[in-house]
Amino acid sequence: MGTNSCSPLGKIAWVLLIIGGLNWGLVGFFQLDLVQVLFGGMPMIGTIVYVLVGLSALYALFARGSSCKK
Repeated sequence: MGTNSCSPLGKIAWVLLIIGGLNWGLVGFFQLDLVQVLFGGMPMIGTIVYVLVGLSALYALFARGSSCKK
């Protein structure tokens, strides 16, 4: 077990990517959009969640894991 030296931004991006991936899995398997279920009455919050997941994907794409070393 090594130490994980991810930056705080890298950790946040990773968590948001996991949330986004799980949500897409639910959509694919069960046609259940969990973001819509949780924030359906507040569409602006749902939009913010989707934007943050998308920005996290861009961060991960361009950072290429350089901020996380094992």
